[in-house]
Amino acid sequence: MTPELTALALAILLQALQFAAYSVRANLDVGPGYAMSARDREPSRPLSDLGGRLQRALNNHFEGLILFTAAVVLVSLSGRGSGFTAACAWVYLGARVLYVPAYALGLRPWRSLVWFTGFLATIAMVVAVLFSGAA
Repeated sequence: MTPELTALALAILLQALQFAAYSVRANLDVGPGYAMSARDREPSRPLSDLGGRLQRALNNHFEGLILFTAAVVLVSLSGRGSGFTAACAWVYLGARVLYVPAYALGLRPWRSLVWFTGFLATIAMVVAVLFSGAA
């Protein structure tokens, strides 16, 4: 498996861990009765600040994972993987790992800088593939 695909597989596992962390916190916040319901109404208890942050970090990773997956597919199908694209994939994964506690703990401006690092690494992968074909 290529380094880019390995990083993608680990990013998917990270998403699963984020989902578990959010689910546990949300169940503690709103109670298992609401969590197991059809959720036809708003919960009687709101999410805690931590629960809300974990939810937003989870949703943000869903958004970032879409672009990262597309970048990895582009690298893989084009056969233009390189040391640079591999490094970008690992930077993305590292940034996403750091993003969760940075968001959960409300670390400003670090959360945004970590997010931007992961985003930039994803875009750099795409640009690297585009320019590796130019000659």
